Amino acid sequence: MNTVGNRQRASRMPSYRYRDVYQRVDVPNTGRAWPGNRITQAPLWVPVDLRDGNQALAEPMDPARKRRFFELMISMGYKEIEVGYPSASQTDYDFVRLLADTELAPEDVTIVVFTPARRDLIERTVESVRGIRNDVVIHLYTATAPTWRTVVLGHDQASLKELILDGARDVLRAAGDLPDIRFEFSPEVFNLTEPDYVLEVCDAVTETWQASPDRPVILNLPATVEIATPNVYADQIEYMHRNLARRDSVILSVHPHNDRGTGVACAELAVLAGAERVEGCIFGNGERTGNVDLATLALNLHAQGVDPMIDFSDIDEIRRTVEYCNRIEVHARHPYVGDLVHTAFSGTHQDAIKKGFAEHHARAAETGVPAHELDWRVPYLPIDPADLGRDYAAVIRVNSQSGKGGIAYLLENEYGITLPRRLQIDFARRVQDHADGSGHEVTATELWQLFEAAYLQPNPAIALSRFENSADEHTSITLRVDGIEHTSTHTGTGPVEALTAALGEHGRKVDIVALHQTSIGSGNDSEALTLLEYRTDSGTQWTAGRDRSVLAASLTAVVNAAHCADRY
Repeated sequence: MNTVGNRQRASRMPSYRYRDVYQRVDVPNTGRAWPGNRITQAPLWVPVDLRDGNQALAEPMDPARKRRFFELMISMGYKEIEVGYPSASQTDYDFVRLLADTELAPEDVTIVVFTPARRDLIERTVESVRGIRNDVVIHLYTATAPTWRTVVLGHDQASLKELILDGARDVLRAAGDLPDIRFEFSPEVFNLTEPDYVLEVCDAVTETWQASPDRPVILNLPATVEIATPNVYADQIEYMHRNLARRDSVILSVHPHNDRGTGVACAELAVLAGAERVEGCIFGNGERTGNVDLATLALNLHAQGVDPMIDFSDIDEIRRTVEYCNRIEVHARHPYVGDLVHTAFSGTHQDAIKKGFAEHHARAAETGVPAHELDWRVPYLPIDPADLGRDYAAVIRVNSQSGKGGIAYLLENEYGITLPRRLQIDFARRVQDHADGSGHEVTATELWQLFEAAYLQPNPAIALSRFENSADEHTSITLRVDGIEHTSTHTGTGPVEALTAALGEHGRKVDIVALHQTSIGSGNDSEALTLLEYRTDSGTQWTAGRDRSVLAASLTAVVNAAHCADRY
């Protein structure tokens, strides 16, 4: 390796404490057919947002959010969905029963439920799916890697294999007679498990479950914690692909995580290596750095001319729903969906994009092919933003983006207020109107005055007189509507949800998209500022509330939204 010009010095980090993957597990030498393969069709995508993603949330989804997420995935075209861990929580169990008791799941959608290899939990899992008219997959898992075997489970190879087979037999006894049931097994931490041992266990499981071409078993091979470059995972997958005893009776599935930031690459190389099915989360939510991002994987195929078989043509609505359900914002630089991914700040990039658009439209006119059907080759834009339901405003008006950043910087520097990106855009339009009218520089003080006028005006018709939370999960809301006080009591919801319900009873529906917390000032003199995004017939809008209390600021923002929503 030529190190001329490399002046880097050893860091102070104790890297010697860690072993590389080749010291931790035997990496099979497969002969590597996968580097010469190409992905020409989409694998079966299986979103696990309602189980794996849900387990990673600080506040797991309530039934309403879980249902909304499920309906989103159905509308996007997913045909196999892992819906929960019914033995782990009553909420998950009840959601599976909802699918059994309603027609929420279309008949062509397969429902997957997750269980550890323990008899009582397997039995409860099987009970949860009784009566479901859809195809069902019961997903059994056990960790198999050496450290997990010895430190966590207290087993050697032989005893752990017997534990897994006992679980597989329990699944067969409990669910084997149910119609339209198939089985899935995950040797958790597959990527740190000895190749020959995991192959032995997987073959024993497919034999126990009597895998056949007309009733295949799903073998799901997780990179539970990423530990190597993606080529290593591809070698491990190809080894299994080539050596499984009943390969024609197995659906080979992968479940990469993103600890090294290479989950997408691991999944793509695993498909080249023989995987037919990919589990992950839309936009990559999950433990630690997340599960593999199904949106990025699908749209990577789209950008290569391969139909991903999932519809992302309204990506902003998908993002809003996922953010609402997870209560986690998607980063502005997130591939394909982030607010800034189609925006250039550099003047040279702007020039190239504008010339690319001009050439694209000229070619469309010359060939007679509509611009939205013409092959895409605009510089710096890997795909046409219109494919995802976006317009070109952020691309064409790129020089206005720095204005948004400057506005946000002044508010944060002078007042300590951090604005989410979409509110920056909304507020910048108002500032631009003001600046056009005045013709002079807008100071930080003027910005704050404009912000107060736009988002912090009190509601003249409705006021929150008081609210009370009781120990038995009752919330009492008293509203003054047109001078008359009305009190209502709400059970099993938080104060914000109770207030929206109370407002709805008075014809002031508030459809909250997101709540963002920031503050005005710092230290003992700071005030809470809640920024609220809500949906109206004309699109999403913003309002705000301020108070010494975070909760009171949030409730004020909701009341202000009820007033503002009346104007749209």
